[in-house]
Amino acid sequence: MAGAEHADDEPSREADAARIVQELLRSWAEKELLPLRVQQAERNAILLGDGVFTLAWEPGKGRVLLRTWDPGLYFPEWPEGGEQDGAEFPKRVHLAWELPEDKRRGLKTRVRRITYELTPIGPASQPTTDRGGGAVREVLYGEDGTPVLGRGDKFNADSGVITRTYPWTPNRQSPWTCHLTDAEWDLDDLHHADLLYDPPLHLPRPLGEVVGRLDLRCDFIPLVHITNSIPTSGEHWGKPTIATVLQGLDELSATDTDSSGASATTGSPIVGLSGARLPIDRTTGQPLPVKVRARTVWQLNEGGRMDVLDTSAQLAELRARVDHLIDRVAANSRLTAAGLGTVDPTALPSGYDLQLALGPLDSLIAAMRLARNHKYAVLLRMVQRLHQAGQAEGWPAGESLPARLMWGPRTPADRAAVLDEVVKGVGAGVLSVETGVKMLVDAGYPIDNAQAEIERIQSRAFEAAARLACRRHRRQCGSTSVPPASSGRDGDPGGSPACRPG
Repeated sequence: MAGAEHADDEPSREADAARIVQELLRSWAEKELLPLRVQQAERNAILLGDGVFTLAWEPGKGRVLLRTWDPGLYFPEWPEGGEQDGAEFPKRVHLAWELPEDKRRGLKTRVRRITYELTPIGPASQPTTDRGGGAVREVLYGEDGTPVLGRGDKFNADSGVITRTYPWTPNRQSPWTCHLTDAEWDLDDLHHADLLYDPPLHLPRPLGEVVGRLDLRCDFIPLVHITNSIPTSGEHWGKPTIATVLQGLDELSATDTDSSGASATTGSPIVGLSGARLPIDRTTGQPLPVKVRARTVWQLNEGGRMDVLDTSAQLAELRARVDHLIDRVAANSRLTAAGLGTVDPTALPSGYDLQLALGPLDSLIAAMRLARNHKYAVLLRMVQRLHQAGQAEGWPAGESLPARLMWGPRTPADRAAVLDEVVKGVGAGVLSVETGVKMLVDAGYPIDNAQAEIERIQSRAFEAAARLACRRHRRQCGSTSVPPASSGRDGDPGGSPACRPG
């Protein structure tokens, strides 16, 4: 959280608010297993090109729930001729999948669709049932025909527009809200002309009161779509990391299969016998099958011979081809042999050469993080706003504060060199303690809370300075008495406590 690290050094309302929100976000992330959810979405993004998060307010737990989805279930709906750039957000999104048949419960194969849609704010509604017994939401109107408004809504009689003030925009009225619809259709009732974006509305099977446009009381769709790569202009989808090397992976799989077959003939070679006395089956009178086993002895006639088919040369060639394909895949995917860990450490004379070898991987990861950074910032902003909408305890009202995820180091670091650099830089005054601790965290040192670590360092440095001042005073006056009163820390007129008797 930007500014939270200055809450103690430079106390201000903004820094204190940033510190509070940072602590709340960290507590929420621990309860919702944020690192695990991010790993799930990132694996989908790397393998499939995209990842999807959804957020939902859970009144029972008093916090926002975070879930990840298969990107194959994600169907954004763009207006005809509209912009589909990766930085834009659609106003209607569907999550749809097929439910298998359940014979025990008498259910056929179904299609379930959850729809998020940004629409104008409507009158208040209540759950009811239609003629078929399905659950729907009924719009409420007063006796005079005016719409019944929800909590905090305002109706403009002149324009006929209902507006609402959200906690994150206290000085602005918004006419928009997000509605949620959850419905099912029997697969047999759908035909080829029925699209996922517009199925027949007379066929849905209700799923409780959420079936009909439930007002989520937020002016955004609580869904975040991340891409693995930077989308091209006018595109919304990312590209998997392995997309550029699919042919190489296919060849690697085929070569590995051939290598397995060659290793079988090398380990259990084919043997040709000439002039051998083979055992005879007494029942049939035919020679018994010959098997190559340990301690097997064959009697050969004069001039007899035994030949063994040697396929070790072919196996060695196949193994060399596997290594060649791995190097080609590493180069074409920009993962590099150093990134895969297949490079010989003795082949790199210095750390600078290793850094050069990892250059393509650094460029690849930098582009992947660039495609994700703003989406994760949007995710954390939505978390703040949904807690505000749910009136969660402790979450401050007002405009959402900017927050982002901090990524760890992507390459091994020389921790001893970094520590030496930090000690020299901080000691010489060219680096601040904050920057030094951040460098140690990036190098992989086990520092859980950078701000708490800085406070401990400063506290111990003050105590050491006080002890040093006490020793100097004793050497100068030749006694252990208390030095003259002076203005100490926090205005203490008694001087350093370390100089007092005892």
